[in-house]
Amino acid sequence: MTPASLTQEPQSVSSAVTRNAFFIVATVNEDAASRATVRAWCADVANLVRAVGKRVPAGNLSCVVGFSSDAWDKLFGEPRPAELHPFREFGSGERKAIATPGDLLLHIRADETDLCFELATQLMTRLEGAVTTVDEVHGFRNFDMRAIIGFVDGTENPTGNEAAHFTVIGENEDPDFRGGSYVLVQKYLHDMKGWNALSVEAQEHIIGRTKLDDIELDEAVKPSWSHSALTTLEDDAGNEIKILRDNMPFGRPGSGEFGTYFIGYARSPKPIEQMLENMFVGLPPGNYDRLLDFSRAVTGGLFFVPSQPLLEALAAVDPAVDPAAAPGVETSAADSSETQTEPAAAACADGSLAIGSLKGAPRYE
Repeated sequence: MTPASLTQEPQSVSSAVTRNAFFIVATVNEDAASRATVRAWCADVANLVRAVGKRVPAGNLSCVVGFSSDAWDKLFGEPRPAELHPFREFGSGERKAIATPGDLLLHIRADETDLCFELATQLMTRLEGAVTTVDEVHGFRNFDMRAIIGFVDGTENPTGNEAAHFTVIGENEDPDFRGGSYVLVQKYLHDMKGWNALSVEAQEHIIGRTKLDDIELDEAVKPSWSHSALTTLEDDAGNEIKILRDNMPFGRPGSGEFGTYFIGYARSPKPIEQMLENMFVGLPPGNYDRLLDFSRAVTGGLFFVPSQPLLEALAAVDPAVDPAAAPGVETSAADSSETQTEPAAAACADGSLAIGSLKGAPRYE
């Protein structure tokens, strides 16, 4: 069993809003030396963030590290986070949330690009020869916190204690991994010519909010297929279930590339997956998010973010020697049995999990 002292302090999941962010997704090379390098690197991350951030103390530099389901098995073995599984695809044809390769996620944030760049350089230099970068996006904060499509992004984000409530695993949910989070990422490319050809009123109906002043449309006029309607979730008691988004615009105007990097944190992947099902499959099926007529997901990955102390302790884990080993980790006969995880839900032909809503899911209390 992992001691509580190793699982309390979260990584910088709900850090300050910054002007810039780097997103790096990499795969771990298939050899024992590479796996050992990545494990040892886990103990260096916090030190590198402090060293680089010290140069500009007011720069709000932070880094969040996450591991995919396959990576966790290869690097750390048992025990494993209870709800960590491969990215679940939703939808079909051209409207599909696809899964793409990725073992390791780095989410680097700072007010200045040079801080992001320097930290990314230092982190990746220490992983040289052990990982292969499969996707790298440099995001920027757009005018008035707006996405590339012109609407304010992240308006309903939880803040303060509420942010921790919705993003950090509690002691009674998965005790071995308290203080951790789940994070889902997708890279979207937008058809800006098609989007800009729409009237503002048509755009507002697709998003479910006004474009200029960012006010949610009245329920009487907001379409059931709007982005806002399909991504608003409630539990059995009618309380809204939130996730923490830190989406960033990116692009290359000279190449006609305009996109949004979606990143959502939660204490369970279920709410984010439900949002994706509602968007790509529809609620009910066929009543899909019309924003997807102009936006295409080209990557997708689900990762577990261990607490800060646990991330550092993972450096000493070696599944080939002792699957439960970590500094200060105590084991007993009761703890040595194989950790039970939920089997992945069987997908329907359209990619739906056929769960319809979050009723019956673990309560966010």
